[in-house]
Parts: sequence; C-alpha cells; structure tokens
Amino acid sequence: MKNTDSSSSRPPLFGNHSKVIHHLGNFTWEEIGIEAYKTDTETWKGTTRRELVGKRGESPRFHVRYFEIAPGGYSTLEKHHHEHVVIPLRGRGVAQLGEEIHDVGFGDVVYVSPDESHQFRNPADAKEPFGFLCLVNAKRDAPQIADGPICE
Repeated sequence: MKNTDSSSSRPPLFGNHSKVIHHLGNFTWEEIGIEAYKTDTETWKGTTRRELVGKRGESPRFHVRYFEIAPGGYSTLEKHHHEHVVIPLRGRGVAQLGEEIHDVGFGDVVYVSPDESHQFRNPADAKEPFGFLCLVNAKRDAPQIADGPICE
C-alpha cells in the first residue's frame, strides 16, 4: 500500500473518484470555501455553508454539508418534501421541529421528516458558533417558507 497523504500525490478534490478531504482545524477543510447559506437574506441570519461532498464532481445520492450559525443567528424556518439528517459538531443550538423545540449539541442526531417545518438557531448568549453536518438527498425539492413563529 502506498501512502498518498502528501499533497503532490493525492488526487484532486474535484472529480468522481475516492478522496479524503482533510480537516484543517477550527471547522475548516482543505480547499472548501465558505458560502452564504442562501441567496435571499431576509429569512435567515448569521449562517454559512460549506459543501463537503456532492458539488465537486461526485455522483452520490446524497450531499454532505457543514453549516455554521453565529451566536444570535438562525436558519430559515422552512419545510420541503425531502428528509435530512443533522449532526451537531460544534457548540450547542436549538432545533425547532414542527411545534417542538429541542436543545442539541455534539453527537446528537436530528432527523427532519418530509414536510416538517424546521429551523436551527444559535442563542444570542452562546459563546461559540453552532456548527453541524447536514446529510440530504442529492435530488431534492426546493424548500418552502413555513408558517409559524421563529423559535426563540
């Protein structure tokens, strides 16, 4: 077996082949930039996204993304036909699933069922960002703004 951990011998991160995307510390990954959570700016606050798997030429049936919400920030209160899974890695946050509010943190697993309104929030008094992996179908419907109050 050969060790391909040197940057000169590793395959590029773009393309449909096996790869390792190295974590660089502080919740950053090699060659993975920070993106805005969404293009509209009226339904969310203080949230960023990193596309880890699914947008660099791979052909999975799922995408893996890392979202980070700053203290006082929140994601859009939305719903959609597809399901997804959220796994917190950094800090603590609040998950609103329908009418229920849940405190979540490292290692918890949040399953969002189809057509369930949901939102993720980082309390304003939090000491660090709330960061989580999100696993979602590659082929999915567009989210719709959900009716209801934003979780407090």
